[in-house]
Amino acid sequence: MESILVLTHTDEFGDALTRASLEAVSAGKELAAKLSATLTIGIVAGAANRAAAVLASAAPRILAVSGEPFAQARYATDTAACETLCRAAQATLVLAPASSRFARVMAGVAHRAGGVIDTHVNSITGCESIEVSRWFYRQRVEAVLTREQRPWFLLLDSGTHAPFAGEPAPASVESIEFELPATRTTVTGFRTPAHGAQTIRPDAKLLFVAGAGWTKKQPDGRVHASEAGDIILDFLRKSKASLGSSKSLVDQGGDGQPVLPFLTHMNQVGQTGATPRHPKGLSTCCHGEEPHVVGWRFIGERRAISLDANCGWTRGKADVVYIADAFEVMTKLNELLAKERS
Repeated sequence: MESILVLTHTDEFGDALTRASLEAVSAGKELAAKLSATLTIGIVAGAANRAAAVLASAAPRILAVSGEPFAQARYATDTAACETLCRAAQATLVLAPASSRFARVMAGVAHRAGGVIDTHVNSITGCESIEVSRWFYRQRVEAVLTREQRPWFLLLDSGTHAPFAGEPAPASVESIEFELPATRTTVTGFRTPAHGAQTIRPDAKLLFVAGAGWTKKQPDGRVHASEAGDIILDFLRKSKASLGSSKSLVDQGGDGQPVLPFLTHMNQVGQTGATPRHPKGLSTCCHGEEPHVVGWRFIGERRAISLDANCGWTRGKADVVYIADAFEVMTKLNELLAKERS
């Protein structure tokens, strides 16, 4: 009989579990119900009581490693904490969110536990035997994997399960104590970008994609890259959207062409970029060619703004296409958002 452990952690403020952690809890509950397996939830946090209250109805057993050393991400302490939780739960299957905090430590935890790990898991199926699906080659090849070796660690991609939503209630938490490893890293604080704009927001409801058309000549025969940057940043601040980009816009800086200074290859969406998961997406000044659109496969509702009525978006790749000037549309949209906020 399988024993399932779901590892979770709190956000950078230590106030609540991350959305990805709650999604992993939902995946663990679904899998435990299919296999009639025991379910345990492990929490790594500075203070676990509040997080445990949210999970009171999720599992009969909740383990926690808590204290000041676990309030912030650190390889030495996180690896030791996760290993201790795995041994305490005697888990044969370990589910964890593919967050930046757990993604960098879980391979080490699997090695210490004598297990095996698979990453970028997007679904778990099977009744008698467990089968997991994951993507390869920029989400163009899907593989179905099964393994006999235990413990089996699975890192779950965000957006693949609905987050667990339970009523907070008093929870019985087993606090696990162990000897802390030697540490050389001290978290002294946070530094935000000088311009104050966080452009990549994985949990945003909207993905806003900027194409190379923003930095091309406009109807007046001139390039308005600076104005384009102001319009886009203003929209991101007001809408709290996540910013994506086409490869052509990111690369043209190397060709000496005008660029948007806040864009990097981290914003790139498509075959050689990211494949984000957002409920809605809005593309602007982008032709909608296949190498870029392949990165939109997990976007729920797709809309695009383009002056080209024959672009790729109009050929069945978007739900709604506005044949209009993106400068005019986005300027008007920013005005409407400003009125709504006031």
